[in-house]
Amino acid sequence: MCTAHYPGAPPGCNNGSGFLRDRKPRHTKDGCMTQEALSPELEAVVARAAAAAAPLAATTAEHRARALVKIADALEANKAKLVEIALRETGLTEARLSGEVTRTAVQLRLFADTIVDGGYLDARIDHADPDFALGARPDIRRTHIPVGPVINFSASNFPFAFSVMGGDSAAILAAGCPLIVKAHSSHADLSDATAEVAATAITEAGLPEGTFQLIHGREAGVEVLKDPRIKAGSFTGSIRVGRLLADIAANRPAPIPFFGELGSVNPVFVTLDAIAERADEIASGYLTSVSGSAGQLCTKPGFVFIPAGSSLPETVAAKSGDAPEHRLLDPRIASSYDERRTAVLGTAGARAVIEGGIRFDDDGQGWATPTIVAISLDDFRAGREALLEESFGPLSILVEVPEGTDLAALMPEFYEGNLSGTIHLSEAEATGTTENAEQLRALVAALANQVGRVLFNGWSTGVAVTPAQQHGGPWPATTNDSSTSVGTAAITRFLRPVAFQNAPAALLPEALRDDNPLGIRQQLAPAGESQSWGARWR
Repeated sequence: MCTAHYPGAPPGCNNGSGFLRDRKPRHTKDGCMTQEALSPELEAVVARAAAAAAPLAATTAEHRARALVKIADALEANKAKLVEIALRETGLTEARLSGEVTRTAVQLRLFADTIVDGGYLDARIDHADPDFALGARPDIRRTHIPVGPVINFSASNFPFAFSVMGGDSAAILAAGCPLIVKAHSSHADLSDATAEVAATAITEAGLPEGTFQLIHGREAGVEVLKDPRIKAGSFTGSIRVGRLLADIAANRPAPIPFFGELGSVNPVFVTLDAIAERADEIASGYLTSVSGSAGQLCTKPGFVFIPAGSSLPETVAAKSGDAPEHRLLDPRIASSYDERRTAVLGTAGARAVIEGGIRFDDDGQGWATPTIVAISLDDFRAGREALLEESFGPLSILVEVPEGTDLAALMPEFYEGNLSGTIHLSEAEATGTTENAEQLRALVAALANQVGRVLFNGWSTGVAVTPAQQHGGPWPATTNDSSTSVGTAAITRFLRPVAFQNAPAALLPEALRDDNPLGIRQQLAPAGESQSWGARWR
């Protein structure tokens, strides 16, 4: 059944931004999925996206910018209605959801300014040079163009910021790529309502039909990802599902880039001097970061390494009444969290600093309060198989580290990739002149090798929507460590580079023309420049 969620929906479909419901999976006798043609409904969706690719890529940056701003304005104008639906479907607080709509609108507007600025195209012009160091150089000019239709798999825990019109979707549209969103089942009604608002704005902005469509159902999303007309994919969710989708994208006859943001435990290191200087502040910030949105955030601090014998566990325990009970997103997540919490508390040497708990109401929904566990480094090492896995919920572990431990060595010992890593320092330590300065520099370097963002004296759950932001990291934080899903660099995921050699001026993209009609930044390599390459280093 099609209940269309795209501009110009055919007769018989609900106007707005419609969806396609999940269909029964098809399998061969040996259990493998077939490569049969798409259903008529999905075929229509992909065909519309493919047909929109060229005209959308040909739109001006100003045209797309106006569309992005129109979407942002429409989301904010419909905030009350959308938040009301989100409250019912997600259990997140009104303040959190309202702020998330604002965040989503801000990112859309940021991307609008970014694409008009043009720096994201990385335009480079090397003029012809008969005296080039390696022989005559042709005129070569390089820029970036949209990859084509992209499917974005929405997240459960960010029903606005990483869902239908969230960061990935905004980046895809900003890049000039047709967007197919696979809605998350945990907020299906909200997805439909958001898509209707966005589709109306896109139509009013005059972007091509097929620029944006929404589908529902896991199998439908997988089938679209497999289609050769889809040129890239994005995803926010679990390691297991993200890896499955990334493998599908990589194993296609023609592999495509797949940008998945997956699991992260975001280790934190706190020095003894920092605790002595501001234990209350650190404890309060820690509890707020762990309990916010019931700990259902990819940036929640999962492990905090503290000096053995410090006062921080007691300070944290004294603040146990500060965190209210919070509903988890859905019964499945609540059940998984309950199992995970039981396993952590049952690990040898683990002791509850704040025992917290979880209860289930008559509808099967889970309601949790924070659980904070402390454990010695030796017991942490012994129980690593039970402890290192991400706990998706309001649980975090304090790891008590003996004096003299090489903190930098703990990162490769316990972790692969993470979205973030944090260090809490004293004022004196921040000057780089204390006795432990070299150890701290080594720790910073170790964190930088394994995370996408290194924080100081803060908490990782605050991810600023700003041009320089890096929200990514080595596997399993993401499937592609060369990218970010927040910040203006997120747009480049959905572009590909193209060079033009000895092209007539009349046939060059505007970004590469000498008269620079777009007024963008161009990196120029004039004739004769190669003769001086490297001279300054002799």
